[in-house]
Amino acid sequence: MSIATVPPTLLLARLEAIGAALARRPDALGLMALGSAGLERDRLDAYSDLDFYAVVAADAKARYLDSLDWLEAAGPIVYRFRNTVDGYKLLYADGVFCEFAIFTPQELATALGSAARIIWERPGAALPLPTPPTNTGQPEVAWQVGEALTNLYVGLGRFGRGERLSAARFIQHHAVDRVLALAGHIEPAGPASGDPFSAERRVEQRYPEFAQLLPQ
Repeated sequence: MSIATVPPTLLLARLEAIGAALARRPDALGLMALGSAGLERDRLDAYSDLDFYAVVAADAKARYLDSLDWLEAAGPIVYRFRNTVDGYKLLYADGVFCEFAIFTPQELATALGSAARIIWERPGAALPLPTPPTNTGQPEVAWQVGEALTNLYVGLGRFGRGERLSAARFIQHHAVDRVLALAGHIEPAGPASGDPFSAERRVEQRYPEFAQLLPQ
């Protein structure tokens, strides 16, 4: 399986085209880009996808979810998958991959999102930006270490029983998640931005020495 690489200029142009398509609809209120297409554009590269929120009037949300003609106006779509109650994952014919949600202004006020940038906003809409996730604090180091060790122990037991898939989950996923939570205690974070929704993102850039230990 291979993926298409897409020039960042095409990604940004696609966002503008989607914003223009929304601007032609009176019940559309705004378009916001997130992550590397939002305020973290220094991370935007040929492997990036487009994360965005479309904001529409409350009585129009169902129509925007049921028909994606507003996205087809920006280019032909070859695959779509509704992965949440609010949105889709979608692939354009030219390789632009999107993950998006559709919100009303009231929903946007409580939606979580990081590094949001307004691509288009209807004059007078005054839309709120999504709320960045708050760091409620990680459990203490002793808990993380204990969980990692016991996940390894349980995983080895599952392996011995012949439950190899379950063993792989405990050892290579659950235990590794706990080790990732300890990265900041092992090495100071580098300048690369973290992802509040996914601890494994950009670990190699944030913790290069720690990342070299992970295969062990």
